[in-house]
Amino acid sequence: MRHPYSYRRALASLVVGALAAWPAPLLASGFQLVEQNASGLGNAYAGQAAGVQDASAIFFNPARLARLSGKQVVVAVSPVGIATTFDDTASTRPQLGPVSIPVPLGNTGGDAGGWVPVPNAYFSWQVASQWWLGLGVNAPFGLKTEWDSDWVGRFTAVSSEVHTININPTVAIKLSDAFSIGGGADYQRLKATLSQEVPYGGLAFGGAVAAAGPAAGAGILAQLGGPAGLALEGLSAVEGDTWSWGWNVGAALEIGDSGSLAATYRSAIKHDLDGNVTFAGAPSFATVGPLGGLGTALNARFADGPVTAQIELPETVSVAAAYEGETVELLADWTWTGWSSIQTLTIERAGGPVLSQVPLNFEDTWRAGLGFNYKLQDAWTLRLGTAYDRTPVQDAHRTPRLPDQDRIWAAIGFQYRLGKAGALDLGYSHLFIDEGMSMLPNQTAPTSPPTGNLIGHYHAKVDIVSVQYRHSF
Repeated sequence: MRHPYSYRRALASLVVGALAAWPAPLLASGFQLVEQNASGLGNAYAGQAAGVQDASAIFFNPARLARLSGKQVVVAVSPVGIATTFDDTASTRPQLGPVSIPVPLGNTGGDAGGWVPVPNAYFSWQVASQWWLGLGVNAPFGLKTEWDSDWVGRFTAVSSEVHTININPTVAIKLSDAFSIGGGADYQRLKATLSQEVPYGGLAFGGAVAAAGPAAGAGILAQLGGPAGLALEGLSAVEGDTWSWGWNVGAALEIGDSGSLAATYRSAIKHDLDGNVTFAGAPSFATVGPLGGLGTALNARFADGPVTAQIELPETVSVAAAYEGETVELLADWTWTGWSSIQTLTIERAGGPVLSQVPLNFEDTWRAGLGFNYKLQDAWTLRLGTAYDRTPVQDAHRTPRLPDQDRIWAAIGFQYRLGKAGALDLGYSHLFIDEGMSMLPNQTAPTSPPTGNLIGHYHAKVDIVSVQYRHSF
């Protein structure tokens, strides 16, 4: 008979995983997080849909729960270190029409990365000879970049955080000795915080000149306190969150005693975010007299208030194969991600005009991986792997919020089995990331604050370490 405290320990592990899930750095292409266990990190997550052998199958392929007996808890955490820097080559100050805004150009931003832990937890339960239930808590998407507040690209981005928590109840069925299927629902929270500097003085002056001519510009200049007021700037921040639903399915086919093929699909999830925008240090303009109407419009432009935004996180399809001999296991996969669901980041005032609009023009992308496991002895397994991961970001639209580029994974890991019930996994991976070009033009559309031309190159490197404990009972 199973002891009741085993259930409590399993549920407690999942709760800890859920509470520990915080903003994560970008790791896979775009801002997708493939780091959903530690047992796969040593293989660079190659072939996980076919080769996963623990309860993290809830994420990688729910059909693979059918190879687990009894109950199992998996808890993992992956500290990730990212270094991201920018080399400026020809950036310029913001300009609105004929007005060049006289703000300091700024520095190159320092290191926008840092170390962030990425946790996840899973619980599986064989409820009958051919039925399994599972529950996973993880963070499938995440992003965190933070540049110096006075850097050259501050009018495009200062800090960016995207945080997801995904709750994934799952069921799997073994239809025959060779074939199993599984599926689940994804209840997902997305929280986003984006900040950037706004050139209040130049935007107000340039807007006045464009709307009503030089006399209006002179009036606004007077209210700004003279020419020095043209350099007035301050931090604008948008924060919003939402909960939404998605789903995932998978299938696995055993081929003989050693081979397997698998396929899995995770749906797109559309998020409708509600939040607020704030403008720190924004000027206040007179709303009476000859500039009254213009002053009212500018005050409304810089007013705090509710905002909305929409984003559709992409669908993914993965096909994988695995071969497991007595001492050697080979893994391979190909994964497609429909990043073209994200074309423009538009933030609107609730019931009002567009506040900002940034073209992203993401492209669909793919990832391919190869993995190798070798059983050194009864208790130890060596893992090796590599993967090539393409970015959805085009050079002409690469922003400092997501200075993403193609990357190659090099990974190593070990598993140590603690008797029949437990196993400890350790993994390490280094990501070699291509240099990313930035050639963002000055944004002058009425709904986009002027940003200046951000021209240069991004350099990044990533190191991932991961530890996981698996307990079966």
